[in-house]
Amino acid sequence: MRNRYNFAAAVSAIALVSCAALILGQRVNAAGEGKISGTVKLDGPAPHMKGIDMSKDPYCAKAHANDPAHLETYVVGANGGLENVVLYLSEGYSGNPTVVTTVPVFDQKNCVYTPHVLGLDVTQPFKVTTSDQTAHNIHPNPNPMTGNIPWNQSQPPGAPPVEKSWKAPEFIEVKCNIHPWMHGWHAVVKGPYATTDSSGNYTINNVPPGNYTVTAWQEAAGTQTQKVTVASGGAASANFTFKPK
Repeated sequence: MRNRYNFAAAVSAIALVSCAALILGQRVNAAGEGKISGTVKLDGPAPHMKGIDMSKDPYCAKAHANDPAHLETYVVGANGGLENVVLYLSEGYSGNPTVVTTVPVFDQKNCVYTPHVLGLDVTQPFKVTTSDQTAHNIHPNPNPMTGNIPWNQSQPPGAPPVEKSWKAPEFIEVKCNIHPWMHGWHAVVKGPYATTDSSGNYTINNVPPGNYTVTAWQEAAGTQTQKVTVASGGAASANFTFKPK
């Protein structure tokens, strides 16, 4: 009997040590992760964004009666900050896709895509929703050679979310077959990423220590890169300036 109790006590001790080691390892890994922050700006005045004629759908036209809609190819803040730029680690990152606890949402609201550019990690689940009382038909058109499969799905008012993910890195244009002015992007990358806010600011979190190439992608202006080094638990900086095209 005593041997049985000793064996049970030993097993319990091993389990406790294993759990403690796992928790400690997770804390060490979290503490070792750093971040990359910066600002993306536009050099010079923002290009004029053409207004959108939504008169073919009375619901859409009414939604913008007091706030006319414009193309969102360039969205620039008062300080020149460039919104909707995706920042990611194009070289140096060899880890797994980022583990996320929230599911990004690509909404159809007032007959435009919100956000205009949705950043995603490969295999990261996301939802396509509709807030409108008019039917939409969401149509991403990736290159099938990348491994991403095109799809085309209707969403009438009140329809449940469409839940999807993408297999491979790619910048995928999204359109609506019913409303031809609707236009957006799914920016699919591998590893930690960020998208600039209305002031052009961004922070890429959960970056392991190492040397990286940070790429900034803007749908019309193209890409720029910078080399950065992230120390264990440290912060690096990378700022970008685009010229409009």
